[in-house]
Amino acid sequence: MKVIICGAGQVGWQIARQLSGEKNDVTVVDMNPELVRRATESLDVQGITGFASYPDVLERAGARDADMIIAATHSDEVNMITCQVAHSIFGITRKIARLRAQSYMDAIYSDLYRRDHLPIDVVISPEREVAEAALQRLAAPSTFDTESFMNGKAQLLGIALDDECPVLNTPLRQLTDLFSTLRAIVVGIRREGRLFAPEPGDQLFAGDQIYVFTHSEDVGRTLEIFGKAAKKQERIVVIGGGNVGLAVARALEARTSRVRAKVIERNRAQAERAADMLERTIVLNGDGMDMELLIEANIDRADAVLAVTDDDKTNILAAVRAKQAGCKMAIALVNDPTLTPLMAALDIDAYINPRATTVSSILRHIRHGRVRAIYSIGDSEAELIEAQVLSTSPISGRLLRDVEFPEGVLVGALMKGDRVLKPTGDTKIEEGDIIALFCMTGDVPEVERLLQVSIDFF
Repeated sequence: MKVIICGAGQVGWQIARQLSGEKNDVTVVDMNPELVRRATESLDVQGITGFASYPDVLERAGARDADMIIAATHSDEVNMITCQVAHSIFGITRKIARLRAQSYMDAIYSDLYRRDHLPIDVVISPEREVAEAALQRLAAPSTFDTESFMNGKAQLLGIALDDECPVLNTPLRQLTDLFSTLRAIVVGIRREGRLFAPEPGDQLFAGDQIYVFTHSEDVGRTLEIFGKAAKKQERIVVIGGGNVGLAVARALEARTSRVRAKVIERNRAQAERAADMLERTIVLNGDGMDMELLIEANIDRADAVLAVTDDDKTNILAAVRAKQAGCKMAIALVNDPTLTPLMAALDIDAYINPRATTVSSILRHIRHGRVRAIYSIGDSEAELIEAQVLSTSPISGRLLRDVEFPEGVLVGALMKGDRVLKPTGDTKIEEGDIIALFCMTGDVPEVERLLQVSIDFF
């Protein structure tokens, strides 16, 4: 597949890395020659320097025979015009645009993206995706990562194990025997910085970060088994009243359960805008790192603080300050993946990576054939793929034990109809089933072959 990626920033570079690694023909376009040079030197891609919305630039990028264009520059308007040019002049069939301004996302203006207006096939909103990720972190406060699958009936949980975990030094196959009714499977383990798919004989140790795929009804029990208590979030302080913080606060107000939220925003105009748009949430104007302001927000009695400004260092420092002041849980928005190893050392309970969130969303639409959802794990080290089994798939009609999955692939669950099942060797995979697979990035092409996505879609 030939893909043009407009914008070589964090999201564009990560998508280029992902797609070029899967042997697609990728061209990166950016007006910054340094970003283009970084992409061409570190990835197997071609690079064009220029404005992405200019027809001659897209022509040089090979738009006349491109299958897809992904507009992910920092400008909404450039992304929109790029898709229009790609459609009107070059006839590119698949167009994805990243749009930040929430006005463009309002449902009442959805007609804007019809083919006879602005022909954008898929609109990605980073702020909306990140706000949803933040709400999921709050819903599972004992985890450092979480994502929903199978129509909300299954969850991927990232759990950091400590000395209090009751199942340390226990082989994974023995966990299955001990908790036979638990619909949960450990699909990934990060140990000493390395992520891998475990084997039945592998044990769990203090310091491990594990990824568990579980039925949503079993989340509480799963957390207990791995030494984590389910906590109720009733008092939340949000630091940052921009699009992400505002979206989180509005979602918290919409909940039926009682939640007391406060928002701290440094910019006065933005704080006033947030106060106008929120009904029950208290908005404080000031610096989220100011200890006096944190005390005024009753941070010592807060169940969680969510630092979601547009500056990584501010988010990290504000989260650390909040924990020092007595807040029970801290979640920080961190764009730079090189900072994430600091989270545990700084006693930050969970983090949100906007790049990984946006990349996951884009990948889901790129592999739109029978793939229903994708979640990128870590620095694109692995993926959790949810897909529907086709009649032509090599795995259709076979028992799980008879399928030769690559070593870095584990089945997290199967959904038959509306029932989510914990997979065993005797589980039969049938046409129409929904399957959730944890796979290391290098095994993605083989997984796509098994799912027949490349034949059906590409």
